[in-house]
Amino acid sequence: MSTGLRIYGVARTRAFRALWAAEELGVPYQHMPIEIGDVGARTPEFLALNPNGRLPVIVDDGFVLFESLAITLYLAKKYSFGKLYPATLEAEARAWQWSFWAIAEVDRGVNIWSLHAVRLPPAERNAALREEALKVVAAPFKVLDAAVAAQPHLLGDDFTVADLNVAAVISRAVDMDLSPWPRLKNWLMRCLDRPAARAALQLKTASDKATPADVTRRIARINRL
Repeated sequence: MSTGLRIYGVARTRAFRALWAAEELGVPYQHMPIEIGDVGARTPEFLALNPNGRLPVIVDDGFVLFESLAITLYLAKKYSFGKLYPATLEAEARAWQWSFWAIAEVDRGVNIWSLHAVRLPPAERNAALREEALKVVAAPFKVLDAAVAAQPHLLGDDFTVADLNVAAVISRAVDMDLSPWPRLKNWLMRCLDRPAARAALQLKTASDKATPADVTRRIARINRL
């Protein structure tokens, strides 16, 4: 019996990436706004889905999958092969390349910067950590800026899951001064201005606003940010 697609995780978390993908694909889904920590992702019921106790998780017709970019790649390949998901082996590999690159090179730096520039209460922000995060992302941002200088999107003319994944990972960088990387800024704004991205960002913004300061502190502590 089909159970449809369920996406677990408050939109403030990396569940945003899965929500954007589902919106982009036009796939009906049920959003389960599970919170981090003992009251959500560390409950026995959730740990049965993801023993890591991390968000997001999807259950798609009974198939359970965790890790946000594995989720977006899976959804794109299942529901939009040859369009959002590349049809050739080489283009598929490039989509993986950029997805893994985003996690390895910029994910942590953008999150540290965001916490200490925007999300933590002003008195608790660490300027040294914020500046160090900017230094960490500067070199990979230069790489991304060059990649979108020669073509509109990461794999060519068309928006694909590669763009979705990288833009979702660095989405909080919209609050940065991106003037040193003008082509990156233009590309990111175009990605985040897509109707599906705007729909997911509305959920994320509402989730951010509803997050108490102690939860933000817990996020920083759990993730050592």
